[in-house]
Amino acid sequence: MIASERFERAAVLGVAVAEETRRLLKLHLGEGEEGEDGTVLVDVPYPDAVVVTALLDVAAECFGERGGSVEETRQAALETLLQLAGFDEESQLNRG
Repeated sequence: MIASERFERAAVLGVAVAEETRRLLKLHLGEGEEGEDGTVLVDVPYPDAVVVTALLDVAAECFGERGGSVEETRQAALETLLQLAGFDEESQLNRG
């Protein structure tokens, strides 16, 4: 396999991971859960919580995210994943 093909496959996998994370978060997002600072709390129940945790751990490793704790590292990975998934109107992932 040539390097460009490996890069393309890795990019497709990265977008798939970001989209799956976004899908699971949207599935469990309730109304009115946004804080005054714009922070949103999403309670993801088992078994989806296990999937989200695994996705965040993989993303943290891939992105080289580090934090003072496991939760801070996962939060940093989540922020990066959500940027990749793009909740904005211009995101390719928003096109049906």
